[in-house]
Amino acid sequence: MSNREATDTIIGYFYQFDHSISKLLELNRIDDYITIEGIEDIDIKTIDENIAIQCKYYAKTEYNHSVIAKPIRLMLEHYKDVKNGLKTSVNYYLYGHYKSGQDKLILPLTKNFLKEKFLTYKKDKITQYHHDELNLLDQDLDDFITKLTLDINALNYDDHLENILKMLEMQFNCSRFEAEHFYYNNALKVIKDIATKNDVTERVISKKDFLNKIDKRQLLFDEWFVRFKGKKKLLSNLRQEYFTNLNTSPFERFFLIEIDKNNYLRSELKELVFFISKKWSNISKREPIPFCPYIYVHNISQSALIELKKDLHRENFNFVDGFNFQGASFSKKSICITANHENQIKIKIVNKIEYLDLIIEETSKTKEIYQFYRQKPYFNLDNASIKHVSIQYENLNDLKEII
Repeated sequence: MSNREATDTIIGYFYQFDHSISKLLELNRIDDYITIEGIEDIDIKTIDENIAIQCKYYAKTEYNHSVIAKPIRLMLEHYKDVKNGLKTSVNYYLYGHYKSGQDKLILPLTKNFLKEKFLTYKKDKITQYHHDELNLLDQDLDDFITKLTLDINALNYDDHLENILKMLEMQFNCSRFEAEHFYYNNALKVIKDIATKNDVTERVISKKDFLNKIDKRQLLFDEWFVRFKGKKKLLSNLRQEYFTNLNTSPFERFFLIEIDKNNYLRSELKELVFFISKKWSNISKREPIPFCPYIYVHNISQSALIELKKDLHRENFNFVDGFNFQGASFSKKSICITANHENQIKIKIVNKIEYLDLIIEETSKTKEIYQFYRQKPYFNLDNASIKHVSIQYENLNDLKEII
């Protein structure tokens, strides 16, 4: 498969995911639900109706009847099972976007058009009549048509996504950045996870459960969202949203970084410490309120942390960690000492996660916490007045692009 074909396929998946997301957001009642890839791509169940939706995206393809003929034949097979009492009655909806050729479909649909364009086809050079194979009469086809809606003028991918982001902004009363990077990101993961379940009963989700699952103000580094944004663009967006203060305020900033203790380079971690210190500290004589950041490395062993400190010390990089001498207890006052030009403290290293609450309580300045995690957040803070950003990431070098 060529790169272009692969990209088109991925966009097709996103379009189907997005359609599920939009249908959930559009449900009128909180307890209404949809089934992902049930009878069709999406089944919607409400108090008032039951709908099966087939969703297709062909932005570079001209519409031809053959493109939707097979889905319609499958819908007709389901209709036959309903007629025989084997399945529950539903309305059928075929939703698609095509480059051109929409004028070929003549609506309202007639049974003759249905027979000729969708139910008659060749197999092994032999003409097949699907309605005859199913022993359906003209009156059955007329009834089927009343339950079938064809829409081949669906929104294009960008407009479809724009509508979803607007709905998310309204639903959560949030900014565009939050709608896209938090709620839409989470929604993609929820829909993707549901779609991969083997048991159809596990592919059912109500509007209420969906909203609860995506209502998380933390950024996932989900593979599908990375594909959607592009990794470079995603990292750039995060930097612009959180880390582009031209005039850095003298806040107490905490950078919490989880590492894979079995798969990281101390040299990369050390470079990251230098980078954070350089960008987020100011201890010059001209700075009226000098400051430097705190850094906590999650999952690092005590011996590895000691080796990191040795490296920093060898390179004359001044830091404090709240221990004034060998054998001393941790002192929150000691680690909260003001960094300035005289003492040349460039960073404050928090050895243990338990010390974070003590430090946050000790300092009276405005505080900001940036938590970078690999699988799930590891530090919780019950203080809404403190800015606390949680971001999932893949590797340490990504953090330099973000921070």
